Amino acid sequence: MRRIFSLLFLLICLGVITVQGQTYSIVIKGGHVIDPKNNLNGLMDVAITDNKIAAVAKNIDEKLGKQVVNAKGLYVMPGLLDIHSHNFWGTNMDQTYMNGPNALPPDGFTFRNGVTTVVDAGSPGWRTFPDYKKQTIDASKTRVLAFLNISGEGMRGGNYEQNTNDMDAKLSANVARQYRNHIVGFKVAHFEGPEWTPVDRAVEAGKLAGGLPVMIDFGGSNPPLSIEELFFKHLRPGDIFTHAYGQLASREAIVDTKTNKVKPFVWEAQKRGIVFDVGYGGISFAFSQALPAVKQGFYPTTISTDIHTGSMNDAMKDMLTTMSKFLAMGMDLQNVIKASTWVPAQVIKHEELGHLSVGAVADVAILGMRKGNFGLFDYTGYRIETDKKLECEMTLREGKVVYNLNGIISPMVLPRTASGSGSNNQAAAHTH
Repeated sequence: MRRIFSLLFLLICLGVITVQGQTYSIVIKGGHVIDPKNNLNGLMDVAITDNKIAAVAKNIDEKLGKQVVNAKGLYVMPGLLDIHSHNFWGTNMDQTYMNGPNALPPDGFTFRNGVTTVVDAGSPGWRTFPDYKKQTIDASKTRVLAFLNISGEGMRGGNYEQNTNDMDAKLSANVARQYRNHIVGFKVAHFEGPEWTPVDRAVEAGKLAGGLPVMIDFGGSNPPLSIEELFFKHLRPGDIFTHAYGQLASREAIVDTKTNKVKPFVWEAQKRGIVFDVGYGGISFAFSQALPAVKQGFYPTTISTDIHTGSMNDAMKDMLTTMSKFLAMGMDLQNVIKASTWVPAQVIKHEELGHLSVGAVADVAILGMRKGNFGLFDYTGYRIETDKKLECEMTLREGKVVYNLNGIISPMVLPRTASGSGSNNQAAAHTH
């Protein structure tokens, strides 16, 4: 008898059966669920109670939902994770990405792309992170995490990012431990010298902070430093090489430009556990690298944008355009979504994110596949054509609708409570 009750409880939790009279906050009906962690790839319904995933099953009665989302013909997946963004926005015009004009407040550019979590790639450093937390993390509906710049000032620009005396592993690790819920690792960026000092100090900080990864924006030395030496003599498995498909004179590329083949040691680095992140950016992605690499099966570990005021208005555009480019180059949809959800969650050691498991936070992206004739280009002007692009229909953050393109939820607004206060996020949104 005890086994029977245990089995019934498990089936209820999985949404295979429901308890009579049970209600959900939202039921998402008829969508094609893609959840790489749980190997889900087919037509299923998703039920949400408050801010958690309550059930994922073949047929959940829509009458059990206070609101119902019509996801027929759409893809339902975990909220996307963009692990390379720049969000330390401000009005100090000489400070670039650190409390300056090149960075973006996240909420205006995340939810309309199905992105529910961003990781700032080193805009704040150990000295400036408290201001960043107050100004950006605490003020955003988007979940904002951060790689802490090994430079104390962060991405302030100019000589500030060249000062190795300000690159302190112990102080960086101390700040990471103090803000362990928000800092996921350390970042090296924009260093122009031939020394390995920034990389080695970031790795040391990662070790001191309990094994956090580092993200390396590598380049600037003339001649360029060896990425083979970077991968095998300085980085650890789990560390991140961003701008993986860049082709610039100031950094070594992963595809040999003479043979058009991925370099053999790059394959070995991937097997060793080096994370290859897109980090598209303004000039850090070229089809001359990405097309041959993808054709040879060298897929990115993680897909990310390096979004800032320059890249968003240039070839990169946004997360869904970046994902669509990899689809157009031949990467299958399942792997594109995996590289944008579950894998980045693992890379930043936040495995509570990036999936639709029962009990997980209800961060959900609902995407359509728009058909037509589209041109996708890089900063060099190289252009490819495709007949499909991803488009965001709806985004839910912690079970609340934060973006709704075509009004696919019913009722759009729940009745107000007896006290007169709004009972859901849509009602609250209309008051602003």
